[in-house]
Amino acid sequence: MTQLGRRRRTDLADLDQREVGEIEPGLRSAIGRIARAPQLLVACDYDGTLAPIVTDPTKAVPLPEAVAAVRALASLPQTTVAVVSGRALRDLAALSRLPSEVHLVGSHGSEFDIGFVERLAPELVETRTRLQQAVREAVAGAVGVRLEAKPASVAVHVRAAEPDVAARVIEALRTGPATWPDVTVTNGKQVMELSVLPTNKGAAVDQLRAQMSASAALVIGDDITDEQAFARLHGPDVGIKIGPGDTAAGYRVGEPIEAARVLALLLQTRRNWLFGERAVPIERHTMLANGRTVALLTPEAKVSWLCHPRPDSSALFADLLGGAPAGHFTVAPDRGGIPLGQRYRTNTMTVETRWSGLTVTDWLDDADDSTLVRVITGHVRARLEFAPRPEYGQVAVRLQPLGDGLLVLGSPEPVTLYSPGVEWDIVSDGGHDTARAVVDLSARGGQVALELRFGSDSLDHSVVPLTERQAAAEGAWRDWAASLRLPATARDLVLRSALTLRGLCHEPTGGILAAATTSLPEEIGGVRNWDYRYCWFRDAAMTARALVDLGSLDEAERFLRWVDGCVERTGGHPERLHPLYTVEGYELGAEAVIDTLPGWAGSRPVRVGNLANHQLQLDVFGPVADLLAAVADARGSVRPDEWRVLEAMVQAVERRWHEPDHGLWEARLPPRHHVYSKVMCWMTVDRALQAVRRHGDGDRPEWVELRDRIGHNVLEHGWHDGAGAYTVAYGDEDMDASSLWIGLSGLLPDDDPRFLATVLKIEAELRSGPVVYRYRWDDGLPGREGGFHVCTAWLIEAYLRTGRRGDAEELFAQMLDTAGPTGLLPEQYDPLAERGLGNHPQAYSHLGLIRCALLLDS
Repeated sequence: MTQLGRRRRTDLADLDQREVGEIEPGLRSAIGRIARAPQLLVACDYDGTLAPIVTDPTKAVPLPEAVAAVRALASLPQTTVAVVSGRALRDLAALSRLPSEVHLVGSHGSEFDIGFVERLAPELVETRTRLQQAVREAVAGAVGVRLEAKPASVAVHVRAAEPDVAARVIEALRTGPATWPDVTVTNGKQVMELSVLPTNKGAAVDQLRAQMSASAALVIGDDITDEQAFARLHGPDVGIKIGPGDTAAGYRVGEPIEAARVLALLLQTRRNWLFGERAVPIERHTMLANGRTVALLTPEAKVSWLCHPRPDSSALFADLLGGAPAGHFTVAPDRGGIPLGQRYRTNTMTVETRWSGLTVTDWLDDADDSTLVRVITGHVRARLEFAPRPEYGQVAVRLQPLGDGLLVLGSPEPVTLYSPGVEWDIVSDGGHDTARAVVDLSARGGQVALELRFGSDSLDHSVVPLTERQAAAEGAWRDWAASLRLPATARDLVLRSALTLRGLCHEPTGGILAAATTSLPEEIGGVRNWDYRYCWFRDAAMTARALVDLGSLDEAERFLRWVDGCVERTGGHPERLHPLYTVEGYELGAEAVIDTLPGWAGSRPVRVGNLANHQLQLDVFGPVADLLAAVADARGSVRPDEWRVLEAMVQAVERRWHEPDHGLWEARLPPRHHVYSKVMCWMTVDRALQAVRRHGDGDRPEWVELRDRIGHNVLEHGWHDGAGAYTVAYGDEDMDASSLWIGLSGLLPDDDPRFLATVLKIEAELRSGPVVYRYRWDDGLPGREGGFHVCTAWLIEAYLRTGRRGDAEELFAQMLDTAGPTGLLPEQYDPLAERGLGNHPQAYSHLGLIRCALLLDS
């Protein structure tokens, strides 16, 4: 138990960081854990907890600090606060003057602020009358003894009586009315309560827990009666006893002011957990990649996101979505300070973060299994903090110093940190270990190298010098970059976009990620948070097509083999393909929510998996056929496995093109006949015919008839007279940016008045400054989202096709200005708040940038 100084402050704001810091480490760790409970119940006693014990109970005023903390906690979402007292409910309400958000429970749990748990039956009313008379007789003439009448009980306070008087009264009660069979006795500090109803603070806490669906409870109290509640705690619950005496609580503080400090710490920690603590803007994160996995760095060189062993596996570092408790790997000057800048090394995926006197160089090595290499150079003292948290922080982890580094114990996959010469200080919060160190670079020859090795339990020195490994890793990226045919327009950003897209390619399987992350919000604080770490047919095909256009076929060929494997697993029924799969080409598990993570800037829920897996999206076949035709033209031939894919795409369209579907935006609404989906079905057959005519055995009359039938259907039924344009779906007047593909696909010529009208309508309804929104129609979800970069790219292309080059150049320049400092783009952009939104970096955004630059260059 820590003894703190007497109270000298008058409100919550005065409970400064120094005082909060005096809470003993074990209790501080427990508060840190319970503050992250998805649904938290805080239950406090009143006398001796929120209010100091005083001789006259009618003057037991709560501490201002405690009131401020309780009020603020009660105002937080997913947080229930209750005061559970032995006082009568009416007296508790009058004395505490707490707001209605704080639940009041009186008479040791027999009175709730919503009324009696049960009304007194007539026979109990009679018993209560007899009980009150007997108690009055037992205490008659006892100086200093005070009676407190309650709706179902009477409390006898002996605090102000002489000890011999108090003992005589308690004995008279114990041998008198306390022996009645229908009377329940509760003994507290210098008080005995006799009730005609069973009273139990433990039962009251359990009832509150059940009513509020609390996943964890924090109980604070000083009285003997609070032990009933402490005894009921289990799992993640925390009990705090105030003052001396035996207790079932796990923690103890000395006096009520210390309890107020604990509540202040809980408030601070939970508020940060719920709303995010200094959330780094999404677009300012920089990606590392090696073809096997990806990681994100903050501008301060903190590794805030890394999944293992695959990019769609669970996260080892999830600081991005849960703050420091969810795992991070931080390197910074010991003196602190903001970096001078962060940049990629030329034509690589190696990142340098620079302070005066300190540079951190990060890359993902792909030798053997993946390794995150962090080289720290300079002449100052560097502070290191290594906090791995496997399974999004849901698995307890221990760090074991061994030889030249640390073993990570508890991870489902072997993980080691090779750190020769670094002396780590291992601290534990009760569930997880964190390693900290300060290294003097001047004393270490100006450099320290750290290697986080995945899939390995080795801490042996690598036989290949670090400089050679870095040169090999960077050389592979530079050689690939040198092979590209880059446009003059936005050349540097196009190259960075190309490197980013290649970083999203999973080389062992050929799958291509839609984005590197999950659950970065489309609206801050909203629920539009999705998991994009999978391979969508549509997104991946469009990504590979952008790289083909730059002269790289390898990614497309691997992806088409990946598609062939997915088709083969349908057993000859390609129409049954899902819109997305894991990077290994298998069906996703169920979509789930990790409710222990607060999300970026408090944007919950954090999701893993994606329910779109079960939707029907008929458009997905079109981009695959378009990619295949482009690969065939670039190579001059079609391989046997690619012919199988092409035949499968046409077969799937032939069987299902006439059906309604869920569309490319995956709105969780009933299926409709989406214009974009029908256009993509047309494009599937059109690009298949192109490949057959140029590289196959001539024409396919049945394919020609199918293509023309689909084209006639969408041109006739997709047009809406009221809107004067092609809209989102047959018969719907709402506009959708994807309807631009009525012309971008080639179904309508560039000068067709219907295409021109659609471009103008989408510009008028969906463009806002530098962005184009997907749609404005109700998609069944609350809130709104930002503008979609890929939709902006589509409008730029439409401007070019319709002769508006000046407008295209202007919008393209605005789009480039939204990129982060290292050239990366998330999914969306909020033109009002001027910040990025959505998962990051997003393949759609970068492939759109590449396509626009190529078109502008031509």
